[in-house]
Amino acid sequence: MNRLWVRLTLAFVLVTLVGVSTVALLANLNASSQFRRYLAHSEMMGHGSLAEDLAAYYERQGSWDGVEGVFGSGSGLMQPGRGMGPMHRGGMSTLLADGKGLVVYDSQGRYAGETLSRSERKLAIPIQVGRRTVGFLLAVSPGGMQLQPQEQSYLDQVNRALLLAGALAGGLGILLGLGLSRGLSAPLARLTAAARHIAGGDLSQRVPETGSAEIATLGQAFNLMAADLEKAEQLRRNMVADVAHELRTPLSVLQGDLRAILDGVYPLEQAEIAALYDETRLLSRLVDDLHELAQAEAGQLHLDLRPTDLAKVVRTMVANLAIAAEAKGVRLTTDLADGLPPVLADPDRLAQIMRNLLSNALRHTPEGGQVTVSATYNGHREFDGPAVRVVVADTGEGIPPDELPRVFDRFWRAERSRSRERGGSGLGLAIARHLVQAHGGEMGVESEVGQGSRFWFTLPVAS
Repeated sequence: MNRLWVRLTLAFVLVTLVGVSTVALLANLNASSQFRRYLAHSEMMGHGSLAEDLAAYYERQGSWDGVEGVFGSGSGLMQPGRGMGPMHRGGMSTLLADGKGLVVYDSQGRYAGETLSRSERKLAIPIQVGRRTVGFLLAVSPGGMQLQPQEQSYLDQVNRALLLAGALAGGLGILLGLGLSRGLSAPLARLTAAARHIAGGDLSQRVPETGSAEIATLGQAFNLMAADLEKAEQLRRNMVADVAHELRTPLSVLQGDLRAILDGVYPLEQAEIAALYDETRLLSRLVDDLHELAQAEAGQLHLDLRPTDLAKVVRTMVANLAIAAEAKGVRLTTDLADGLPPVLADPDRLAQIMRNLLSNALRHTPEGGQVTVSATYNGHREFDGPAVRVVVADTGEGIPPDELPRVFDRFWRAERSRSRERGGSGLGLAIARHLVQAHGGEMGVESEVGQGSRFWFTLPVAS
């Protein structure tokens, strides 16, 4: 099965078996070797009288020359009356080394002239004359010591215990590996199931953000993605509903008037045709605004960015709307700081932003009110460098605090009773904000009911 938890379990099993088998084998070999060395050492310790004879021989001779006679004609047997030494076990060699560890006598003739290792010296019986160590007596079994039945039985029990411990450790390791593999793969299984639900349209799916740091981070990223998808889907549904609602009114008017003309209720006169044409213009403007907003949200707006004289654009737009302001009885003024640096912007889009903000301000400012456009240089805008800040302030009715977060939403209007002819398409502020953001700037609003509103935006200064 090509499942993650199965593959992880098999990997744990393989690692556990190899590790336990290696440890058990090495422990078995080491236990057997150490046991045999222990027996050899015990045998040697049981014949301390030989060490005394060797010490006496060295004290008389002053060297180990001719020491073979002490061992009895070099046969490896003890002198009569001393009993059988280590050599009663097959393959055993009795070694005598001098004070430096150099072998001067070997009952089997295998190690003559070699030097004892440090571990062999620890196992050997030291031969001392006075306080000086003059030699070492040692029994070794290079080919394997023949053990007595009781000794072999004890060694077999030790080996069986080691094998049993290895089997238990291996079993526990396999069970632990199975648990860990299932624990590691379970969050991924939950993610897979949640992803399938999301693919099926259930965008409310979330996964627990638990487990290891990597799994928890993956869960957080998945939940963030799911939340974004759910939000985007909700926005899509809202936009479809809003578009359908906004198109329904002019289409209903067109359909009703055309039906009335066809039925002879309305005469086919120029005034009726002009009314129908006005409705088509409303539809065209709404479609254009929706298309432009969709491009802005998708980041597909073409911007001809270049150093632009913002003061000139502001004064031009104020002059263009001066007649409309005068007709409504609203005072339209500017308050631009001296020496404003050029901004990096598309002049046409900048004019569109100003037109949307000024039209919105004039629409909501009553007769006798005032709309002021001001601009200042902000030398060190945090994170984004220097910028110019533009403010469009009016003395209109203001915006309630609970409505402020929705000012830049599609089709939002401060007064629901306003008609489309008087209230606009409801997309102007949303488009303006996206245009500002496409320039690398920011837009916001401050308002108090009865005190008017202040719409502001920033644009980066051209290098």
